[in-house]
Amino acid sequence: MKYENYFGIGVAGNFTGHLEQANEASDFKAIEVKEETQPKAIFPFYFPNLRDSFLSTYPISSSDIILPDSPYDVQIEPEVALICNITYKENKVLELKPISFGAYNDSSIRRPDAQKISHKKNWGKSSKGFSDQLIEINSFSKDSELNHYCICSFHKSNNEIHQYGETSDVASYSYNNEKLLDWIIDRLNNQSNIGPAEDMSQYLAESIYPEQCIISIGATRYTEYGQSNFLKAGDTSIVVVFDKREYCFEDILGSIKKEKYHLVNASFLVQMVRNTINAS
Repeated sequence: MKYENYFGIGVAGNFTGHLEQANEASDFKAIEVKEETQPKAIFPFYFPNLRDSFLSTYPISSSDIILPDSPYDVQIEPEVALICNITYKENKVLELKPISFGAYNDSSIRRPDAQKISHKKNWGKSSKGFSDQLIEINSFSKDSELNHYCICSFHKSNNEIHQYGETSDVASYSYNNEKLLDWIIDRLNNQSNIGPAEDMSQYLAESIYPEQCIISIGATRYTEYGQSNFLKAGDTSIVVVFDKREYCFEDILGSIKKEKYHLVNASFLVQMVRNTINAS
């Protein structure tokens, strides 16, 4: 429980085409945006100290995905996530300072009756994935090292490896760098409980204003395979964030085939899919 004192949030609609692939675009019709490329909302996946809330169950694992008890389909959602330090002023978020990043799986259940985004995100322990291989970052500006990284993902099932998400540049997120951080700060302070979105300032207050957080900055598009194939017990989910100046897709795939999950300037998240925590 490495990040149990952090809070965790994600960004919905920050990569063109993902919401449409996930059949979620219509969920956000009540939410107004100022420009076409703007993300739709931020959503919580974990907040410590919330009373009587599923969001207070710590969901992050670097090794497992535990499938929900209910018979919902589960998909990998490949992303990059940031570890940030937070500065508050008068109980408002004043600054988010990224200090590291890594491969993240915002694994989600396809639940048509969900009223909030978070209802698809945290169904218990090991329902989220975050790599232990984090890469330090000194800046999240347009010149940031992170803008030289790519995201790719794979689904290993029946000993076959399939590309799950499109290989995508981190720089191709709709909102990125300072623009993304400024927008997230505004949403943390001012987002309303409308449609699938939730009042984040209330969660911050109830959690006694944590000083660190994890921010997953948006799921990329699926391949045709990823859009129509779901996780089952015995599978393996793999998300990789890698420096494209050093590696290409074939390098990463070759490393995965050899089960070599440690490369310099790359972050691997490899999770076994299980029905229960103690399943083998």
